[in-house]
Amino acid sequence: MKKPFLAFVLCAASFAAVAQTPAIDTPTTATATTDVYSQMMAATIKEMLSSSNPTATQQAISKFERAAAVAANDWLPRYYQAYGYVRLGFLTKDSEQQDKYFDQAQTALDQARALPAADASELGVMQAYLYQGRIMVSPMARAMKYTAMVGESLGQAEKANPQNPRVYLVRGNDFNFRPKMFGGGMAAAKPHYEKAMALFATFRPATVLSPNWGEANVKNLLAESAAKTASN
Repeated sequence: MKKPFLAFVLCAASFAAVAQTPAIDTPTTATATTDVYSQMMAATIKEMLSSSNPTATQQAISKFERAAAVAANDWLPRYYQAYGYVRLGFLTKDSEQQDKYFDQAQTALDQARALPAADASELGVMQAYLYQGRIMVSPMARAMKYTAMVGESLGQAEKANPQNPRVYLVRGNDFNFRPKMFGGGMAAAKPHYEKAMALFATFRPATVLSPNWGEANVKNLLAESAAKTASN
């Protein structure tokens, strides 16, 4: 029992390490916005994605809460709230607090899903990312249940939009940070990362506020894999 336990602990630690790497992707490919709401949202998204500081993330979440009150039918503030809480869950070390953050993320995600024009693919990816956080809290107790749920959520996200690169990034993470004895490791993850990278090359967010994160993470992971291969 000791080997599987240690493997799952290492898996959880790896997820946390990725979450602590600031996502430097910012929504710059769409036309600049002019209205106050969109300017505030764009600035807050950039603020959250460019920092792994918990205080800054919490401040961004609060701004998204205010944005949700202003634009009650816009799913994006709730989506980014969920993303912020997931990031906080990965950043904290206290398991009880982690679950509280993931609970808050789930509430925001459910609220986003209920709104008109919500992007099923992006919400499915975020749901899978949240489930990966649940695994991290208690790997031995939760891995079997939530790994299946990660796969189910990503399957739904892929069906909704097969061109969404974040589907393959999160799926790659699912394999990369899974113990090798359970079919994980970079060799299993690499095809998914490569597919994500290929899709990022042509991906354009629908608007300046649409989800546009993850490319830097894929580049870093593939670069690390190449460096390890070259050193062996």
